[in-house]
Amino acid sequence: MGPEKVVCVSDRRTGMRGVLVLDNTARGMGKGGTRMSPTLTVAEVSRLARTMTWKWAAVDLFHGGAKAGIRFDPGSPDKEAALRAFARALRNEVPAEYVFGLDMGLVEDDAAIILDELGRGTAVGLPRALGGLPYDELGITGFGVAEATDAAASAQGLSLGSARVAIQGYGAVGWAAARRLAELGATVVAVSNAEGCLHDPDGIDVGRLAALREQYGDGCLREHGGAVLDAEAILRLDADILLPCAREDLVDEDAARATTVRLVVEGANLPTTPAAKEVLHARGIPLVPDFIANAGGIVAAAHSMDARLSPFTVDPADVLAMVTAKLRENAVAVLHASAQHGVTPHVAAQQMAEERVAEAMRLRGQVAVDRVSVDVG
Repeated sequence: MGPEKVVCVSDRRTGMRGVLVLDNTARGMGKGGTRMSPTLTVAEVSRLARTMTWKWAAVDLFHGGAKAGIRFDPGSPDKEAALRAFARALRNEVPAEYVFGLDMGLVEDDAAIILDELGRGTAVGLPRALGGLPYDELGITGFGVAEATDAAASAQGLSLGSARVAIQGYGAVGWAAARRLAELGATVVAVSNAEGCLHDPDGIDVGRLAALREQYGDGCLREHGGAVLDAEAILRLDADILLPCAREDLVDEDAARATTVRLVVEGANLPTTPAAKEVLHARGIPLVPDFIANAGGIVAAAHSMDARLSPFTVDPADVLAMVTAKLRENAVAVLHASAQHGVTPHVAAQQMAEERVAEAMRLRGQVAVDRVSVDVG
């Protein structure tokens, strides 16, 4: 399946080190977000690029899996210089093989810097003032996670109106998911971030917390008032639904054994370890996989890719309507296939995506279909 190309770059002046991974482009050119982290590794970006391959195929949109990353502190005053250096280093690949998007550590203003460095059509997720569709401002990915949660809960006989939800991670995805879940009638009882876990069994005022996040960042949990526990406590609190919306591998085997929830919906990429998925499946706790639940961002990216050279802007209403339709349908289909075939929802979802990628590879004469294999871990 891939990766097809791994490009490592560096810049002596800023100390920037970065990587672009083109995982599989059988269904279209590589498209995925770009993250910035002081601990980023090539292996991390490669895993995320493979997830993008499945994500594009699962929503049946025609781009290929790719991801880019910069090993640099996003809080550094030299962030812009490092970002410009990274963009320049990939000018041979961008936009011919890859178009920049946003992931952890980057925001809409950073997409504008890439645009300034490389020119029009090289980045999506731009600020509205530059004709872009600002995903994080609109909360499109979190909106989709909430829609998938509602559909999955209904399929399991759980009414969202009576459900208590815990959200691990209160960044771009977590806050938007909380907002939409509240609109759909759920009660958010716990939210965590790097500074702790805010817990209120009677329900958190989601609107007030969102306003405090704008003002205080991660300190919003303590400013809200109420019980603030250790961040890890959220995985063991009494709730009906858990949304891991933070980082990779934070829901481990121990957490899977301890949780009392009836449904897990992955808002982050790769938040649940393979062993934890098996434990949840054995306990009869459905899990909606990341590349099914958090695909709202790539639906927005697909619209933005289509319009990136156009003078006309994308209508957010069109994007949200497609996010609702595709993610709700996929969430229910994957849980049904999991129950029908006795496999984890992750395996069921990956089989669906793998078949689409393998067929594209076969039609293009890249490989015989019976030679295509996949690592389900």
